[in-house]
Amino acid sequence: MASRSDQCEPLLRNSVTYHENCPGCKVEQLKETRKGYPLKELTLVGLLVLCNSLPISSLFPFLYFMVRDFNIAKTEDIGYYAGYIGSSFMFGRFLTSVLWGIAADKYGRKPIMLIGVFSIVVFNTLFGLSVNFWMAFSMRFLLGSFNGMLGPVKAYASEVCREEHQALGLSIVGTMWGIGLIIGPAFGGFFAQPADKFPDIFSKTSLFGRFPYFLPCLAITIFSIIIFVATFWLPETLHKHPLEGEKKGDDDPELGSEDKSFQENKQVPQKQKNNRKSLLKNWPAISSISIYCVYSLHDMAYSEIFSLWAVSLKQYGGLGFSTSDVGEVLSITGFGLLIFQLLIFPPLANKAGAILITRIAAVLTIPLLAIYPFIGMLSDVLLWLAIICASLLKNILAVTICTGTFILLNNSVPQDQRGAANGLSMTGMSFFKTLGPTGGGSLFAWAQKRRDASFLPGDQMVFFILNVVVVIVVLMTFEPFLPRSTDVAYSNEHDESLVERKEPATKQEQEFSS
Repeated sequence: MASRSDQCEPLLRNSVTYHENCPGCKVEQLKETRKGYPLKELTLVGLLVLCNSLPISSLFPFLYFMVRDFNIAKTEDIGYYAGYIGSSFMFGRFLTSVLWGIAADKYGRKPIMLIGVFSIVVFNTLFGLSVNFWMAFSMRFLLGSFNGMLGPVKAYASEVCREEHQALGLSIVGTMWGIGLIIGPAFGGFFAQPADKFPDIFSKTSLFGRFPYFLPCLAITIFSIIIFVATFWLPETLHKHPLEGEKKGDDDPELGSEDKSFQENKQVPQKQKNNRKSLLKNWPAISSISIYCVYSLHDMAYSEIFSLWAVSLKQYGGLGFSTSDVGEVLSITGFGLLIFQLLIFPPLANKAGAILITRIAAVLTIPLLAIYPFIGMLSDVLLWLAIICASLLKNILAVTICTGTFILLNNSVPQDQRGAANGLSMTGMSFFKTLGPTGGGSLFAWAQKRRDASFLPGDQMVFFILNVVVVIVVLMTFEPFLPRSTDVAYSNEHDESLVERKEPATKQEQEFSS
């Protein structure tokens, strides 16, 4: 009996073929031997996402003053020009995200991530040195156009982890993205105009006095250079099988029964080409992307509305906060969000599944937003306690929904399509996030004019419409719109046919060896 088991072991090992010069196969072998978390890779992934999100939001505290210093518009028109600069990044990413995703599927995840970080080093630095409106606008547009690494990073985070750890990998992506968007404005507001804030350190005639918005950009650039160098140590996860390696089974008669496995492997590239052509016909992937895009519209509109609502006066239904008060609330929220996503979300997603966890988070968002207009009626300690708890819970639910859609999308496509699929989702998300601030600001301004209405007066109408979008997201998580197959990893679902084809040969070999 012992000799029979010894003879069977090599046959079981041969069911998986690894290619010697393929970086993706090396990562798969490492995942087989390493049962724990890939801490080094996930740490760098989190820093890459943070590096990507900081430039997006760090300009908003000083953008108004930057446009004012350009002397291009009257005071009442500054907001329009600031909006053009703010949306140019998302518009550039909207145009190129799919192309970067396709490039990541062809050349690898790592080159695209390196190009993305390098674009931050170049264009974010030049943005801080802008001397007129068109230079600032073009630098932000080029930054968005060349920075297409978020989609490949999400694909990489799922590929570098074992299947049971993928929820943690993607939760790190969502967490660091949210933290970057939260601390970015505080970062930009603190370091902008240093000659006015710290005259003992920075003089008016120094570089930072002549370019008052260069220091926050330079700080992000230095951080990006460190991440750029560290990224070279990340292993590539894309499979690159050499074509000549597929012919070994035909030339060596001693391989015997392995000829069939090599013939099956030769069919994989053609199957991948067919899958690539049918990406837009992959309904599970398209439905996951649609949910992500619709929720991105809600999330961006909420971010715009929350800032306006928090700083508006109490008599207009707001909280009467200062910008520093809003920053303190967001800082506390960011710390709580980090703890939840790293310690609580992964086991919940593994137990409940991505579909259920996304649906529950969307359902809980509805009553939470419904109580927001009544928080303004509180004051002092109760007001602070209520808004911190509500903001923390809202951001936790938001990142849970986004991370759940990341998992659903990666489960819907094979590895050779993950870059393109995530690039397509970035394209849709960028388009909807371009509409979010405009729609949210217009909605808030319209609601302020109907504070005396009998039906949903003032801010109640704002949060009601936000809830309508969330209800649409909830309905989209049910069948037939979102197939239940998205809850299962693509390889587990689509590789069964290969296993079934190998079973008869394996049984025959076992009988022969016995």
